[in-house]
Amino acid sequence: MSREQKAVDRARKAFLTGRSKSLEYRITQLKNMLRFVRERQNEIAEGLKKDLGRSEGGTPLYETLGLESEINLAVKYLNEWAAPRPVSKSMMTISDQVYIQPEPLGVVLVIGAWNYPWAVTIGPLIGAIAAGNAAVIKPSEVSSHTSKVMEDLLPLYLDKELYPVVTGGVTETQELLKQRFDHIFYTGNGTVAKIIMEAAAKHLTPTTLELGGKSPCYIDNNCDLAIACRRIAWGKYANCAQTCIAPDYILCDPSMQDRVIEEIKKNIKDFYTEDPKKCMDYGRIINQRHFKRLMALLEGSTIAVGGENDESECYIGPTVLRDVKPDAKVMQEEIFAPLLPILTVSRADEAIKFINQREKPLALYIFTSDNKLIKRMIAETSSGGVVANDCLMHFSVSSLPFGGVGNSGMGHYHGKYGFDNLSHLRGCLIKQLKMEGVNKMRYPPHTADKLGWARFFILKHVDFGSLGRMVLLALMAVFVAVILQVTDYSTHHMSFSCDRVIF
Repeated sequence: MSREQKAVDRARKAFLTGRSKSLEYRITQLKNMLRFVRERQNEIAEGLKKDLGRSEGGTPLYETLGLESEINLAVKYLNEWAAPRPVSKSMMTISDQVYIQPEPLGVVLVIGAWNYPWAVTIGPLIGAIAAGNAAVIKPSEVSSHTSKVMEDLLPLYLDKELYPVVTGGVTETQELLKQRFDHIFYTGNGTVAKIIMEAAAKHLTPTTLELGGKSPCYIDNNCDLAIACRRIAWGKYANCAQTCIAPDYILCDPSMQDRVIEEIKKNIKDFYTEDPKKCMDYGRIINQRHFKRLMALLEGSTIAVGGENDESECYIGPTVLRDVKPDAKVMQEEIFAPLLPILTVSRADEAIKFINQREKPLALYIFTSDNKLIKRMIAETSSGGVVANDCLMHFSVSSLPFGGVGNSGMGHYHGKYGFDNLSHLRGCLIKQLKMEGVNKMRYPPHTADKLGWARFFILKHVDFGSLGRMVLLALMAVFVAVILQVTDYSTHHMSFSCDRVIF
């Protein structure tokens, strides 16, 4: 038996003991996770520095503060999220208990990514724990130092049978995918996502896929360009632009291109000094393989700002590309790097058409002071999320679902959405063995009178208080019982009379 299979089997056995279903136990595990995040800041930051060149200040901003917020939210509202959820009823079910009961799915596989290895690995894990599941955690082998920290330290805080950490590369991931899970949560790229879906299909395992794509950023003529470009520069170049929801390219009027370039150039200097290579807040490309891919994407492009690079350090400076054509190399795939192409469009209509001719992105950014245009672009395009007049910030809002659509992913998480995504929302109806007279309308023979009453009781939806329900129920029971008895009596005597006449 492989190491991966043993980890999954232990998690399954631990889940079947039922201990993860207890709300008290879930809250204890979540609080332990919070303690881990707070007590191990140094180890977390050190791993991120080695993997991504992340500054010490960048660790809480881009990773751990968001996790603390998610954990606090789950602890605060878990009793509410896990409670039975009453639903509206028809007249037919007015006397019944009808509700939704969230229940754990079982054993969840969480496969994380390397770009924000804590946020996108522990984030889904928070939802899995809150929902009462066991979870096998597979951090990305690309961010190897962070993966090691996770493997060594997380079991010191969490139930290591319910939440094992399995490290390794492609071989280990393939072995994990041979096992049966109740849900797979993957963050990464579309190519691997297809492999995961194929493996999941063998067991009919549902999947959540947090992917990416080319997230467009449209700048309207009617906006404060200085503020817009400042927010775009931050959203693009944070984490060396290795962000799944970073603005991938800019669409703007040809007359604005020069001003956009100058404003972004100014903000690059403000954020990362004259020499970003020496700036602690500017990171590095994750490895040389990605570095070489990016240098190939630059071929044939006109560099307006930046372009400096150093393969030995996996460094590419903040770069802006001008007069980019739709068929350019840099427009054929998600960039995932500090290269920002600018394409020109004459008006919003053209921008909307351009966006809709391509795969649905994970995010859409709109910069304008025209609220009607914002609403129009939301209505006439499709994307995982939309942000007007800022970048990235929707990821930090736990009351919004975060996820993709189409090629940018499926499913969502954060806050209650993560809890629901990793729960089975079980429909429940509890009926008493009384009031049988009310049920006569659904039993054969199916007469016209019964169908008429059934149509009324089934199609009429009600929402009464407890007292109202009791009064209505009593009246309804008496009324229906009388009607059906009269109907039965009439039918019986009519049949008897007819029999006598015929014979």
